[in-house]
Amino acid sequence: MELLFFYLVALVAVLSGIMVITCKSPINSAISLVMTFFCLAIFYVMLHAPFMAAIQIMVYAGAIIVLIIFVIMLLNLGTAVQARTSHCIAWGSVVGALMMLLAMTFLKGGETTTVQGEITKEVVAQVGHTELIGQAMFTNFLLPFEIASILLLVAIVGAVVLTKREV
Repeated sequence: MELLFFYLVALVAVLSGIMVITCKSPINSAISLVMTFFCLAIFYVMLHAPFMAAIQIMVYAGAIIVLIIFVIMLLNLGTAVQARTSHCIAWGSVVGALMMLLAMTFLKGGETTTVQGEITKEVVAQVGHTELIGQAMFTNFLLPFEIASILLLVAIVGAVVLTKREV
């Protein structure tokens, strides 16, 4: 039954992901992106990571989508005449998705470890999801975390520059 539910959620996630790139209206693409984020949150719950599911919904399905819709409304992309969606982009995304599926099917990943050793159910029950995420973020992944913060700062400055109007 769990496998059937997984396949159902995966089908919805893939279909909503396809709708993100094929919808002509940017608002419809943003709504499809919200559905994809909710499907990812369901996957986190299925992996016994409720904290990550809550963060997925609060940060991505909440704040990021509000920001995207704000920018769409600010730039009037909903009323602009849009060119027809290129079929090369759609087929390229399908080919890329098939390649990822083949890679995930035939390649096996390495073991996930932390400073203390392998992450097991006992370690998660003893330490907790939040502490393990914080420990990994500020020890093993400190450089990518800082790079992401710099990219967010650049995006904020870019949004301010785009919205500044000449008087």
